[in-house]
Amino acid sequence: MICLVLTGKTIQENLNQIADNRPYIDLCELRLDYLKAEELAQASHFPSKVDLPVILTCRRKSDGGQWEENERLRVALLESALEGDFAYIDLESDLKRISLEQKAQRRGVRVIRSLHDFTGIPSDIFHRMSKIAARGEIPKVALFVASVSDLITLFRAREELKMVEEKIVIGMGDYGFPTRILYKKIGSFLTYCSPKEAAPGQITPQEMKELYRADRVNDDTKIFGVIGNPVLRSFSPVIQNKGFHEINFNAIYLPFPVDSVRAFFTLAEMLKISGFSVTVPHKQGVLPYLGKITREVKQIGSCNTVVRANNLWKGTNTDYYGFVEPLIGDLDTKKIQSALVVGAGGAARAVVWALRNHGCRVTIVNRDVKRAESLANETMSAFDSLENAPLYGAVDLIVQTTPLGMAPLEEEDPIATYALRGQQTVYELIYRPHYTPLLKRAKAKGCTLHFGLEMLVRQGKLQFEAFSGYHYPKRLESTLTLEEN
Repeated sequence: MICLVLTGKTIQENLNQIADNRPYIDLCELRLDYLKAEELAQASHFPSKVDLPVILTCRRKSDGGQWEENERLRVALLESALEGDFAYIDLESDLKRISLEQKAQRRGVRVIRSLHDFTGIPSDIFHRMSKIAARGEIPKVALFVASVSDLITLFRAREELKMVEEKIVIGMGDYGFPTRILYKKIGSFLTYCSPKEAAPGQITPQEMKELYRADRVNDDTKIFGVIGNPVLRSFSPVIQNKGFHEINFNAIYLPFPVDSVRAFFTLAEMLKISGFSVTVPHKQGVLPYLGKITREVKQIGSCNTVVRANNLWKGTNTDYYGFVEPLIGDLDTKKIQSALVVGAGGAARAVVWALRNHGCRVTIVNRDVKRAESLANETMSAFDSLENAPLYGAVDLIVQTTPLGMAPLEEEDPIATYALRGQQTVYELIYRPHYTPLLKRAKAKGCTLHFGLEMLVRQGKLQFEAFSGYHYPKRLESTLTLEEN
């Protein structure tokens, strides 16, 4: 089930939130700690005003809620609200109020017994959940996930607690995000979402239901994703999931923030992940774990797409073709003969090789000159320090491959002192924001522009084919850039 966490300050605001999100949700959670004091007396009447089950909760500040008053008043409010026809009441694991629990039992209200830990994952967490279940209550844990290794621990819950039919396991924070989408794979019988983030990592009900279709995941659903750091704001889930839905392909694609490539491959085996995209900073880090690589990956030394094939991980590089496609005409006609590539990371490797393979002279500039030199030596290119970029004003093409210009560095222009000429082509690999500071300058000068989103969509279509075995639906192609913009 998909549960909407209500964050309104009044009963009417919460009713409005339900009305706005009703097509996407199966139940809701009334949070007394969000309500104004004068609204609390109406809480018991709330379940009769809605057409879906309601969880009653009053979360303390120490557990991530808004309640800062004394504990006696909080318990009294919960007891008073239980006069209403709530389906569940959420009580903390350290709260022992026999009268409250007895009233819930008399009213036929199921108790969700929750533990929130913002410091990490207790070593005995599965034992504690089993004890709660043995009392006839529903165990719930919301734990801060600090790494992929922590995420692996949480995904063990389905096996460790397979005898516990009803449970809720939530990983908080960026690394815990996959538990919210793959809640069925972790063994949870519900997941939470909200119109605004009521807890770290929550997304909107519409995203949960329509973008990810998380409630439709079953044992036959193929899992795909994108790994990187940061990665939660990636547009790739929109590209891939829309394509899967259009062709009725039983698959889901989601972001996996990754700190350790090695740990992620362990998680991939555990979840039987079928393939994944790779973004910064892991495009080279995945190489030692691949059983097979394409010619492009071997030449470039960088991989952005991994698929499972015959029990081996196969690495390909769709950045190469996604980048070079709009330049082919200008490269073939010699309109573009020289290029300045800003950056020397994994994305830059695909860019430089694509340009060199089409006969373009390339100069690589980078803050770390040794990295620029290393890539230049591999590709028979020239190199220099980033501060010397203005010396190369005569090039035909400028390609920006660094994160500068992307959140949280939206105001940064890596070559701010470079004097652009109107005859040049400027290609920005960042796709959010659409116009980076560099592209704004280039537009003002009348340069030919190529946007990161266009490249993302082109290479994403190739990834879709690698993942699904089908061409990307043509009907969707034109809608993707419009949706992001």
